[in-house]
Amino acid sequence: MPGCFKKTLFALASLISFVSSVLIVVAMGTPKWMTGKILCKTGADLVNATDPELVKFIGEIYYGLFRGGKIRQCGLGGRRSKFTIFPHMVKKLNTGLHVMIIMFLCVAIFFSLVSFGFCILNAIKVPYRAIKGPAGVCLWNFLAGGFIVLAVTSFMAAVKLHHLTERIANFRENVFKFVILEEQFEDCFWLCVACATAHAVNLLLIAISGINFPKIKTKTEEANVTPEDIMY
Repeated sequence: MPGCFKKTLFALASLISFVSSVLIVVAMGTPKWMTGKILCKTGADLVNATDPELVKFIGEIYYGLFRGGKIRQCGLGGRRSKFTIFPHMVKKLNTGLHVMIIMFLCVAIFFSLVSFGFCILNAIKVPYRAIKGPAGVCLWNFLAGGFIVLAVTSFMAAVKLHHLTERIANFRENVFKFVILEEQFEDCFWLCVACATAHAVNLLLIAISGINFPKIKTKTEEANVTPEDIMY
C-alpha cells in the first residue's frame, strides 16, 4: 500500500487529469476561441468613409471549432448572423489543419482519462508493472499535454498563417468584402493552454511522489535506548 503522502499526491493528480478532460470538452463545444473586429471594406469604399464614419462599418466576429457568429456593419445598421464550421464552411478553410486540431484535442481527452485511471490505481495500491506505476502516469500526462500543445499551436498557425478569421468572415459574402482590424484569443483557447500547464504540474507531482523523504523519529522511539546501544 502506498503511504499517505503518495496517496494524497496521486489523488490530486487524478483530480487534475479529470478536470483537464472536462475543460477540454467544454472548450471544444464553446464558440469563444477567437473574437475580432471586422471592417466592411466594400461599404466604406463606396461612400469614401473617413475615420469618424468608419465606426458605422465596423462589426464583430466570434467563433470556435464548430460554430460562431458575427455582426455585419455595412452602413445600414448591424445584422447578426450565426454559422457552423461543418459541413460547408470547413471546405473553404484549411480543412486538414482544422480537423487535426479537433483530433489532437480528442486524443488529449483520451490520455487525460487514462491518466486519471492510472492515478486512482496508484493511490489505491502499488502496481507490480512499471507501465501502471508512476512511469506510466508520467507517460500519459506527457502525451496528454503534448497533444494539447499541438492543438493550440495548430490553431495559432491557422489564425496567423492561414488567415482563419478573414476566411470565416468572408464566407458566402458575394457583395461585401471584410477585412480584419483586430483579433484576440479568448477564454476557450486559454482554457486549453491551462490544461496543458495542468498536465505539466501533474508530472511535477509524480516526480515529488518518487522522493523518499527521511522518516522523523518520534519521542518514544528515541527514549527506547538499551544499555547495549550506549556501550556501542
